[in-house]
Amino acid sequence: MLKFSDGQTDRQTDRQTDRQTDRQTDRQTDRQTDRQTDRQTDRQTDRQTDRQTDRQTDRQTDRQTDRQTDRQTDRQTDRQTDRQTDRQTDRLTVQLLYATLPGA
Repeated sequence: MLKFSDGQTDRQTDRQTDRQTDRQTDRQTDRQTDRQTDRQTDRQTDRQTDRQTDRQTDRQTDRQTDRQTDRQTDRQTDRQTDRQTDRQTDRLTVQLLYATLPGA
């Protein structure tokens, strides 16, 4: 049976400890890198989603505001036109009545 000297045993133990430490460090670094990458990806995705949602909401709000403004303008124009037409009709009616009066 082969017997190792204390120096050789120490070197083997050191190498084994170094390999184990390296593997633990690698796994820890990998997990940390994965978490950082995940968070960065999540933030980027969130920002893109937020911007897209904001643009979509802005467009919807603009369209809704435009439709509401158009309806209000149409109603206001209709009321104004109706009043003008009524006044004009009233004036013409009065003129016709005076024209048909005897002695006019």
